[in-house]
Amino acid sequence: MDAERLDLLEKRLAALEAAVADGAHPLEADAFWALRELKRRAQDRSHVLFTGSLTLPTGAHYEWQETVEVPEVLEADPTQVVAALSALAHPVRLHLLHEVLHGRRTVPELSEGLGTSGQLYHHLRQLVAEGWLATSGRGVYDVPAARVVPLLTLLATARPR
Repeated sequence: MDAERLDLLEKRLAALEAAVADGAHPLEADAFWALRELKRRAQDRSHVLFTGSLTLPTGAHYEWQETVEVPEVLEADPTQVVAALSALAHPVRLHLLHEVLHGRRTVPELSEGLGTSGQLYHHLRQLVAEGWLATSGRGVYDVPAARVVPLLTLLATARPR
């Protein structure tokens, strides 16, 4: 390793250590680290990256990442995602997903304040059919691991700014 490169690394490390010492979160010290790494790896191709490392209120921990080439998304039939997005486009279904992520997973826990059991099952069926929920036993629902970060990404990007 040449002296110039070593000097640069030492300066970057010192800046990161100073930011952390001042109470900054390490990721905030370099807000676009993921973007820079994506650009480096993409080699002039257009990509979208979404990733997450999280622990839910239930204690369940998830780490997940997906990189998608933009032409793949833009050239696909947009109507292929209508059913999956439509399943999320109802306040009761979003409430159910919120409850499941918070650990309320059984039909009796989910039915509190939501009307008739027929209505509850209607909404649960739609979420299961589109892969947003899965049954892990009789009357017990979970958000599949591969859907947790994508769901949170959709909710985060759809919120008002």
